[in-house]
Amino acid sequence: MIDMNATQTAPAMEKTVAAFKAKLRRMDAYNHALGVMHYDSKTAMPRGGAQDLGRALEVLSEESYKMGVEPAFRALMQEILDNREQVDYVTRREAEEGMEDLERMEKIPMEEYVAYQVACNEAVNVWKTAKETNDFALFAPHLQKLLDFKRRFAGYWDASKAPYDVLLDRYEKGVTMETLDAFFSSLREKLVPLIKAIAQKGPAVDDAFAHRSFPVHMQRLLSDYAMEVMTIDRNCCGIGETEHPFTTSFSKHDVRITTHYYENEFLSSLYSVIHEGGHALYELHTGDALIGSPLAGGASMGIHESQSRFYENIIGRSEPFITHIYPQIQRLNPEQFQNVSAHQMYLAANVSQPSLIRTEADELTYCFHIMIRYELEKRLIDGSLQVAELPGEWNSLYKEYLGIEVPSDTLGVLQDSHWSGGSFGYFPSYALGSAYGAQILASMEKDLPVWELVGRGELTPIVDWLTERIYRYGRLLKPRELLQNACGADFDPAYYVEYLKNKFTEVYGL
Repeated sequence: MIDMNATQTAPAMEKTVAAFKAKLRRMDAYNHALGVMHYDSKTAMPRGGAQDLGRALEVLSEESYKMGVEPAFRALMQEILDNREQVDYVTRREAEEGMEDLERMEKIPMEEYVAYQVACNEAVNVWKTAKETNDFALFAPHLQKLLDFKRRFAGYWDASKAPYDVLLDRYEKGVTMETLDAFFSSLREKLVPLIKAIAQKGPAVDDAFAHRSFPVHMQRLLSDYAMEVMTIDRNCCGIGETEHPFTTSFSKHDVRITTHYYENEFLSSLYSVIHEGGHALYELHTGDALIGSPLAGGASMGIHESQSRFYENIIGRSEPFITHIYPQIQRLNPEQFQNVSAHQMYLAANVSQPSLIRTEADELTYCFHIMIRYELEKRLIDGSLQVAELPGEWNSLYKEYLGIEVPSDTLGVLQDSHWSGGSFGYFPSYALGSAYGAQILASMEKDLPVWELVGRGELTPIVDWLTERIYRYGRLLKPRELLQNACGADFDPAYYVEYLKNKFTEVYGL
């Protein structure tokens, strides 16, 4: 394990380090303000405020850019890197990551960077309207604009690589299309037979009871309870409501999760809260030495998603967890669940069948939703798929991969918010995160009686285990180093396949 206090700053470097830290605090303040504005735009801001917000984002983004590339900032980082043995470990890593970010940012002309931030703000608001009105054509020009930005940015960052490989690396260092093609091919080969066997077997349970009315105000109480069981500190973590659930972290003392409530689909909001709660636990347990540092937060989106998917599926959809929380579900809605056992609830939470919506997909078929988006992103970025062709191709792949017809763009190509925020290359992180989570579980089970703890609702030892090996390091360590820390081995997707096969064979009695 890495000792974050293994080295101390030499007296000769104290002045330089102090000046560097002051710069970081100023940059963090701007990023905090920008983060609050983005969060507000997705949760509380009236639609009419979008234009004014855009003007404010333009000013603050420009100032943030200038701070990030100013020569004085570079000089401080270079001095630290030239004398890396004379500074503490955290400062050294801050300078390394900061220099990497600076070199990446300065390759983008400032006017393009600012224009991109404004374009994202505009696109998010148009996407909301397009989704509500089933009007992809409304969103299409904004999507094209963001694609053009991302292609150019990829060229600025590394013109020697395929643009999509460059974008993938931004979310998961070292991951390429070659890596993902092999990963997804393996999943298809090994999971399709299981999915077909389940389809032939038929439903594990009649889950109609899970789709009856569960008043929203009662669902909010269930969200509070789920966060309590997960040991989430509500003094430092709030919950809001939005069209598409997400998590924002301003610091380890201010993390915001969101969900979306549907009266007749209470499991949707419950598992959104548990998913986002997994992200929150990561952020809430970052080491104190990283507060205000660019190293705070997750090492990569794959590692971050490993935690959200770990809590949502591996813990949250397990029979011990559901058995523990089920009495509270019954108390909140006794009429709906008076004749339903905890085991029936467990089976309902693990029904596997092809579906339209990624965020509501079952654990087994979920990776196919990611494969579809991955295939489309690759082609959008290399130009072999035009934006106007996207809905038709989306619908075609859902028919090919999942065997279902897509009835509308609202339930199809417009369902996710990621592309409206310019997040091309993000989606594969969900599949990688799921696979990381299964491997982490196998390692954790060697040290802890995981399922006994979950059955008693005692998740603190699990959070502590993850904090010691992953959370506290923030971005100090690379994804591969964190997996080594947690598992003592490099990434191996076989754990994920084995986990899914074992679980769903048991659920469906195959």
